[in-house]
Amino acid sequence: MIEARLTKTRIRAGVWEGVLSGVDAAPELEVVLLEQVLPGVSATPVPDRPGDWAVRVMIPATALGDGVQTFLIRNKPTGETLAHFTIITGVAMEDDMRAEVDLLRAELDMLKRAFRRHCVETAN
Repeated sequence: MIEARLTKTRIRAGVWEGVLSGVDAAPELEVVLLEQVLPGVSATPVPDRPGDWAVRVMIPATALGDGVQTFLIRNKPTGETLAHFTIITGVAMEDDMRAEVDLLRAELDMLKRAFRRHCVETAN
């Protein structure tokens, strides 16, 4: 038995797109955000590629707000999560983990320079 696999291809103009492989019959999919099922998911057969389905998920503007939103794309009959995507909005850069890592790197570089300078000065 071939395992179904959902692979993201892109997000564009408020639509998440991907390809579901390994499914012979039309898949029944649902998108869940904060335990609420969202409308706007579709799956259409990919021409000349049996078992592949083009999946489109409309990202509703009402689902966007400050913070991190994680959308789950699930097989409706089984509840199995096939894929997920995350959208981060309204978070100031200083609250972003990447900014924190950059700040830590800068501080580490400063400490390395100070330590090396200290070692040179005390070696005499």
